[in-house]
Amino acid sequence: MPSLKRIINKQLGELLIERGIIDRKQLEKALLIQKEKGGLIGEVLVALSFAKEVDIAQALTCQYGFPYLPLKNYDIDPEVIKAVPENVAKQYCLIPIDKIGKSLTLSMSNPLNIQAVEDVEMITGCVVQTFVSTATDIRESIARYYKGSSK
Repeated sequence: MPSLKRIINKQLGELLIERGIIDRKQLEKALLIQKEKGGLIGEVLVALSFAKEVDIAQALTCQYGFPYLPLKNYDIDPEVIKAVPENVAKQYCLIPIDKIGKSLTLSMSNPLNIQAVEDVEMITGCVVQTFVSTATDIRESIARYYKGSSK
């Protein structure tokens, strides 16, 4: 899989400042916490209540060009769900949303996770296209669509 290219060559924090979501002090605090504890800067900002998940998802959309997909009112075909095992969906916080031939569309909270995309491609034999959704939306969809199919 080719490496991902930024459409806008700015850090996520800078985009969030430009959009008025956070200020510089909040970003600096989040970066310190990220340095201490690790994790993704977007997750740290959400944990600190400086930003909402949807703000992070939309900034990723802007930064890398991934389309944003709110899953709340999105219906997924049960046959499409079967393409990706539940444990993989939970591990990588992703959900399959559409499949046409050998093309599988996923919605992911972290579309920059190349390992997740490669694993799904290997498991399904499909080429993966990626959308961005919030982690909460994806977890709720996993609970909704995989109920009773624990593997």
